[in-house]
Amino acid sequence: MATTDPLDPFDPSATPSPALRALAERGDIRRYRKGTLLIQEGDRGDNLFIILKGQVRAYGSSIEEDREVTFGYYGAGEYMGEISLDGGPRSASVMVMEPTTCSVVTRAMIEQHIAQHPQFAFELLGKVIWRARMLTARAKDLSLNSVYGRLVKLLNELAVPQPDGTRVVAEHSTHQELADRLGCSRAMVTRLMKDLSTNGCVAQEQRHLRLLRELPPKW
Repeated sequence: MATTDPLDPFDPSATPSPALRALAERGDIRRYRKGTLLIQEGDRGDNLFIILKGQVRAYGSSIEEDREVTFGYYGAGEYMGEISLDGGPRSASVMVMEPTTCSVVTRAMIEQHIAQHPQFAFELLGKVIWRARMLTARAKDLSLNSVYGRLVKLLNELAVPQPDGTRVVAEHSTHQELADRLGCSRAMVTRLMKDLSTNGCVAQEQRHLRLLRELPPKW
């Protein structure tokens, strides 16, 4: 359930462009609780959600197979819902992962904004192109790479180097979260992670995953 707030600026860690900041000022400021479904895949709507604070997860789901695939996690300075500005159905669902504040703007507001800030049209187009490229790369991974290959690639992308020479994956590293991002079953991830742990490649610590050495490219 959303509640409104008269004023809530971007999180200090965010670096929105001047044009995006100006657009956010036009919108309706709303706060969402963790677990709120911000956007439902297949619905129609022309609202754009600009994230001021917090984090959301974009995902697709299959009712028949009762499975989900995560497209990404997004935080302050990002925006969601641009794909349906053409009036078509929402292409993904978006779930609030922690208390989140958004500026909600309509298509009419965006049109007025672009009339005054033409450069934002190129910024919006660039975002659509970037996300289309990410989805193309993901489809290629799903088609051409094994689950293990996708797992190694994902862990390498998420891992942060540590002073002791190891690397740490601090966020979204549960087996279910990894499975959702890889488009496979949790059981498959659990089996692969057990093999990697047994061979001294990874260690599951209290709140994160530690990569102890370079992961083998093939298993």
